[in-house]
Amino acid sequence: MPEPTQDEQVDAAADADVRWLSESEKEAWTGAVSLMLLLPGRLESAVQRAAGLTLFEYLTLSHMSEAEGRRLVMSELAYLTNGALPRLSNVMKRFEARSWAHRYPDPDDRRRTIAALTEEGFAKVVEAAPAHLRSVREHVLDPLTATDQRALARIAAKLRTRPEDFPAP
Repeated sequence: MPEPTQDEQVDAAADADVRWLSESEKEAWTGAVSLMLLLPGRLESAVQRAAGLTLFEYLTLSHMSEAEGRRLVMSELAYLTNGALPRLSNVMKRFEARSWAHRYPDPDDRRRTIAALTEEGFAKVVEAAPAHLRSVREHVLDPLTATDQRALARIAAKLRTRPEDFPAP
């Protein structure tokens, strides 16, 4: 049998350090990745039909609507929506063109920009919210028991995937 090549030796050494998934771990991972990849599309279709918004746009409006004074620092809003600042800036340009929001420099720190929701923007999120909530109930909450819902909240807490777990900008 021929000697392994250097590349094959490196591959074998790397594989020795890999902890392959057990069947139960694979099932858990497949469930988690399915949630991350499939659920957003299901939730988005409801707000798209009801209000012509993407899920990202809805979440942007929603987070601003729930913030004190309906204002958030753009970097905080980017964390809450899991969006890059350039993507959020593009969405905010569209919101400004529709009079749903406006941006201005933070008076306490001119390096930061504040995103503020207008009354028109608040009306838009109020319009879209019922469809979003029905979709959340249909696709996430109603199929789960109260115990399942608490377990999902505990899992999110352990994985530090809730908005309050995001690092401060």
